[in-house]
Amino acid sequence: MRFSLFLHMERIDESQSYRQLYNDFIELAKMADQGGMHAIWTGEHHGMDFTIAPNPFLNLVDLAHHTKNVRLGTGTIIAPFWHPIKLAGEAAMTDILTKGRLDLGIARGAYSFEYERLMPGMDAMEAGGRMRELVPAVQKLWKGDYAHDGKYSQFPATTSAPKPIQEGGVPMWIAARDPNSHNYAVEHGCNVQVTPLWMGIEEIETLMQRFKDAKNEYGQDKDPKIMLLQHAYVGSDADDVAEAAKSISRFYCYFGSWFKNERPVTQGLIKPLSDEEMAKMEMYAPEKMLENMPIGTPYQVIKKLKHYEALGYDEFSFWIDSSMTYEQKRDSLRRFIDEVMPAFS
Repeated sequence: MRFSLFLHMERIDESQSYRQLYNDFIELAKMADQGGMHAIWTGEHHGMDFTIAPNPFLNLVDLAHHTKNVRLGTGTIIAPFWHPIKLAGEAAMTDILTKGRLDLGIARGAYSFEYERLMPGMDAMEAGGRMRELVPAVQKLWKGDYAHDGKYSQFPATTSAPKPIQEGGVPMWIAARDPNSHNYAVEHGCNVQVTPLWMGIEEIETLMQRFKDAKNEYGQDKDPKIMLLQHAYVGSDADDVAEAAKSISRFYCYFGSWFKNERPVTQGLIKPLSDEEMAKMEMYAPEKMLENMPIGTPYQVIKKLKHYEALGYDEFSFWIDSSMTYEQKRDSLRRFIDEVMPAFS
């Protein structure tokens, strides 16, 4: 099993400047590259200081100048916000500028906050339909002279200008949860990215089984990969681990509040959550974080990751966004690289 780093610029208040957040982003990415990680992933979000990522291609092109070896992936492009011709061309140009290191992750999106502002009236079902139409259109545009007559977009014969430099086009990943999404990804020659969030090993096993079922049904002559994206933390001792669990719990309380889209938003930040409000969100409690995620000492993290490897996961992506300080994230990543990854050499 190989390892990657998933990160954005992120904050839950204004205590860190955008410049400092971006410096932190670059430094963590450089650590991942120098430490032998396989890839760096960053996503797309709009109007939210919680995850500041308006165009991941910009970040990845910049990262190409700060790194040497890692793959550079979108984790993920939000499909409904892109026209096929625009995505095909921008992804191809990014592939050229990163010297063939791009991976293109695509999802339908998660936040109704963003849907309301960029695609008013769109629901999750329509977003999924737009994603399923987008993916094969981009693949065909990379081959060239493709005319499209879809439900959501139509255009006469067109080619992607430019085209990717990777043979066969940029590897594509689909964020999948239900069986139909796994089937769709494998059938269309894509890899799969799954995010179990705060739910435990039962869901991780279920997601893997859905992927295996999709491979058996649609994977003939294909070799799809599956990546597990999950929060992790490698602590120096029990007290450090306990503090990390509290921080990741706080992150999920804010994540859940953004997802519900019921809380006032000012200057890209939701109204701060009180300790009492967070205590009521039992599914995000610190003890749940410890139980369901690889958060612990190096030995404890290795033990959980070995289970994921035994299930068949090809890649574990360390989701480092957490509302922690840069120093906490840096030190956890250092321990992950130095003390956890060697167990999988």
